[in-house]
This record gives sequence, C-alpha cells and structure tokens, in this order.
Amino acid sequence: MNGCKFWVKISLLLILGIMVAGNLNAQSIAQQMTKESTLEQALQRKVLRVGMSTFVPWAMKDKTGTLIGFEIDVAKRLAKDMGVDIEFVPTNWSGIIPALLVGKFDVIVGGMGITSSRNLKVNFSIPYDYTGMSMVAHKKMAAGFSSLQDFNKPSVTLAVRMGSTPVGAAKKYLPNAKLRLFNDESQVFQELINGRVHAVVSSAPTPAFQALKHPDKLFLPLNGTFTREPIGFVVRKGDPDTLNYFDNWIRVVTAEGWLQERKHYWFETKAWEDRLQ
Repeated sequence: MNGCKFWVKISLLLILGIMVAGNLNAQSIAQQMTKESTLEQALQRKVLRVGMSTFVPWAMKDKTGTLIGFEIDVAKRLAKDMGVDIEFVPTNWSGIIPALLVGKFDVIVGGMGITSSRNLKVNFSIPYDYTGMSMVAHKKMAAGFSSLQDFNKPSVTLAVRMGSTPVGAAKKYLPNAKLRLFNDESQVFQELINGRVHAVVSSAPTPAFQALKHPDKLFLPLNGTFTREPIGFVVRKGDPDTLNYFDNWIRVVTAEGWLQERKHYWFETKAWEDRLQ
C-alpha cells in the first residue's frame, strides 16, 4: 500500500513538473511573439511604416508634394498615438499585399475593403470606415445610361484600377461588360475623360469628385452606391498583439468622434480642394 502511495506521489509530481514546464514554455513563446510583433518592432525602430496608394480623397499630393487625405490623417494620428514617427511607402495597388507580406512596411492603411479572399492571405482590423462602389460615366459614350443594366453589355467598356475591390464589383454586377485594368487611378480616369471607355467603377466618393471636376465631359449615372463594404487596417498573419492594438485604437478614436470628423472633412466637403496640385 505504501509503495502504491509512493508511485502516486511520484506520478503527481511528474505531472506537476510537466505542467509547470509547459506553462513556462508557453510564457516563453508568448514573450518571443511579443518581441517579434510588428507593433514592438515599430516602437523599437521609432517609426511606423505605412503602405498606401494614391486614391482621392484617401491619399493624394498637395501643391507642395506633401501627402494629404483621409487615410493620411488616420495613419498620422495612429503613429502619433504610438509615439513614433511615420514613413509612408507608396505602392502600386496590385502589389500592395505582396509588399506587406515580404516586410516592405508594417501595415496597409489605404482604404482596403475587407474581403474573404484577401483575409486568406492577411489579417484585418475591425472596420474603421465603410465605403461602396459607384460609377462615373462619359457624357457622350454613355448618353442615356441610368442603371447598372445599361452598362452590363458586351458593347460597354469599363476602366478599373487593377487589384482593387471595384474589379470584383464590376465582375459581379456587370459581368457582360469589358474591363480595362490600370495600375494607377489617374490612368483610369484619364481613359474616361479621353472618351476611350464608357465609365469607371470606383469607391465612393471619387466618382462624384470626378464628375464635379469635369462637368462638361462626365456625369453620375447612378444615385449613390451599389455596394457597401467595410474598410480595415491590413497586417501580416500571426501577430495578435499588433492586431489587438489597432482594433482598440480604432474603438478609441471612433468613440472620440475623431474618425467621423475627419471623414466629414474629406468626404463631405470640398474645403481641401484648393490644396491639390
């Protein structure tokens, strides 16, 4: 009986030892993950590197060549609250996720819509904004067009920025139309202004801005947007600490009303237009 009790005690001690060792190992792994997180590296570097692409009014250059826009304000406030400097890394939209994955920057703050296909490759924060797809059309090329059905024809050509959510929206809602893809947003709208395509599918409110800017050539064929999508920060997978910080930062500035104030300025006024080149 005493021998049995002895082995029971030994077994319990072994189990306890394994549990302690496992707990210490888990703590060690957690500490290592924290040390290697994008958040911690940015804090140590004292610089947050932000991947973005120019996209009115999210990000654009003013008359002095300085980046301005809604996303620029958001990224600057984020870096300020982290106590670090900011470095913007302009990147073609079609290659922005691959650039994030190879570490060219820490986070994408660029009006990127949260989609299931993108989420397979990267992680998203909670939404800090919502947008939707809209259209702007050429007055002569699309004369009399006033619905999605008018544009959903093989004879219609649409211009869309490569790698953007408008590409998916165009394929889903306008499957019969021809698509012409461009890396740069300015190319997309230049094709439309020159009358080489019928319309552009893009995130609101950009189509409305283009129609106001070129009233002699362009018009809005639809009222409002025809989709609604959440927008989030984009980070590499396997980094819960960074994602946690970004999620809670979004909650804080949303509760402050700061995000809504910035969105109102950039999306609902034209007070900034004279700052552009």
